[in-house]
Order: sequence, then structure tokens, then C-alpha cells
Amino acid sequence: MVTQELKEKSMFLFTPREFTRVFDVSLYASQWFIASYVKRGLFTKLRNGFYALSDAPRNHYLIANKLYQPSYISFETALSYHKLIPETIYAVTSAAPKATSRFTADGVEYLYRKMKRDAFTGYVPTAHLGSTILIAEPEKALADYLYFVDLRLLELSYERLDPRKLNKRKFSSYVRLFDRPSLTVLAKTIL
Repeated sequence: MVTQELKEKSMFLFTPREFTRVFDVSLYASQWFIASYVKRGLFTKLRNGFYALSDAPRNHYLIANKLYQPSYISFETALSYHKLIPETIYAVTSAAPKATSRFTADGVEYLYRKMKRDAFTGYVPTAHLGSTILIAEPEKALADYLYFVDLRLLELSYERLDPRKLNKRKFSSYVRLFDRPSLTVLAKTIL
């Protein structure tokens, strides 16, 4: 059965091209099969060309990494993940070197903020819900967040931010990547 094969290969999320490689069929046949079984409820369309097994649990961080590539989880989402803020974040926010974008897939909002290429670093592969995701280190997540605060695109709203868990030297090195004196001043006030 198709779903069994996909599950055995841990392909809970897939594109038609990936489906083609697994089942050794043409791209046209893959697209037709997937479209047919989306209508029957076997697969869920998350975005054009990106699908999930309908009965598989969702790893929203993995979906975020795959929906818009390259990207890594950062900002409020990573701050919450690393327990630097006590708030639960409902949208999954990522950094990407491409244009800012927003998607809603399967009832979840995915937001991608454009990160300058020189600062597109500081993320690590991390095991999460049985998959490997790309997420910012705590210091980089805070540097990314403060960069957008400094640009006046976000408001500094986390009074309960706990910077004691941060490696201050690493945090400072990430802040320097943005090459903004006003960000350096802001970062010093946070620490």
C-alpha cells in the first residue's frame, strides 16, 4: 500500500518528485495519483507541490523548513522553543534569505522574514518529533528578533525574556553580523 511505503521511508511530507523517486513512476503519474488521493482524503495539500499523509501527526517545524527553502526556525518561535520566553507561539516564524512571505497550511500560519545573507547562519540541525529540523541557536534567535525590533518591524514585547541562559559572547558575535551600531546598543540593554 502507498501509505505504508511512505511511512516506512519516514516520508510524511513529500513533493511529487520525491514520490516519483520512491515509486519509480513518471512525474505525470505521481501528480495524477497525488491529486486523486487528495480528493479522497489520503493526502493533504499543504501548498502547491507539497503534500502530507493525512493520518500522520504534523511536525510544524519540519513543515516550516520544507515549505520555503532555505529557511530556519527563529524569532519568537525559537525563543519559545528554547524557553527564553514563557509565551506559547502559535505561528511558526522562520528566517529566509528570500523575500518575506506568509503561508497558511493545514490551519497553521507560517511566516518567513527576509534575513540578510551575511546573517543567514546560527542555526543547527535538531531532532524534533522524530525528524531533523533547522532551528536557530538561542543566541541567534534573539539576535534575529532584535534586528527586526531595531528595524522597527517588530515591537520589543517580551518583558519576561530570560537572557541569563544565553552565552553572551556568542550572542554578541551574532549581533555583529548585522553591522548595525543601533542594534549593538539595543543588545547591550537587553543583557
